[in-house]
Amino acid sequence: MKAHTASLLNAIVLIACSAWGYLLSEAPSPTALIPAAFGAALLACYKGVKAENKVIGHIAALITVLLLLALFMPLRGALAREDTLAVIRVGIMLASTALALAFFIKSFIDARRQRT
Repeated sequence: MKAHTASLLNAIVLIACSAWGYLLSEAPSPTALIPAAFGAALLACYKGVKAENKVIGHIAALITVLLLLALFMPLRGALAREDTLAVIRVGIMLASTALALAFFIKSFIDARRQRT
């Protein structure tokens, strides 16, 4: 899988899981839509990542890293509430984000190897 495909998949998962959490919550909070905003930002970067634009690729990777770190707070909250569905949702988002980050790192390493 290429980095742009992993990033697109991650964006779709973020938007879907975020909407799932927001719409099915008893007391919906706008903070549940933060991952969807990150997903929208990744969608906006998609064309640049696919075209292997170095700057946009690094921006998308930075967004992915920030999101990976930020998702640990909702995971901690879901675990404290013992909310199984929330743990599953956040776990899915964490897994897709980690996978996308791994593909970004792999693409950066491959690009560096091609230059030398």
